[in-house]
Amino acid sequence: MTENFPYLVKEIDLQVQEAQRTPNKMNPKRTTPRHIIIKMPRAKDKERILKAARERNSVTYKGIPIRLSADFSIETLQARREWQEIFKVMNAKNLQPRLLYPAKLSFRIEGQIKSFTDKEKLKEFITTKPVLYEMLKGIL
Repeated sequence: MTENFPYLVKEIDLQVQEAQRTPNKMNPKRTTPRHIIIKMPRAKDKERILKAARERNSVTYKGIPIRLSADFSIETLQARREWQEIFKVMNAKNLQPRLLYPAKLSFRIEGQIKSFTDKEKLKEFITTKPVLYEMLKGIL
């Protein structure tokens, strides 16, 4: 961080909460650079760093160009939180729910996988499935 954003490090008092290297999803045995996931204590700091990175255009680590991505922005986290109550109910009923990136609910019903990006589309769908309607009528 001091290499790329010395003024932000002085302002923010940046302390990385957690950092871990994750293998390449396509081929874990491949010797390519790995992703580094950094969890920061405050979302505002993350947004400021990502904004500064966009303005700078190139960010380096030990002189090698790297790419920063806003994996879970504040908006994405909020959208994912909105699905949590529905997710818990479906999980209790063994519908195998999944939250896909960025904020898409997917679950298995009658042997098919259904995906929804917003609650309105889910409401329309459950009106055709009485079992789902009864399960989720208090939540939606």
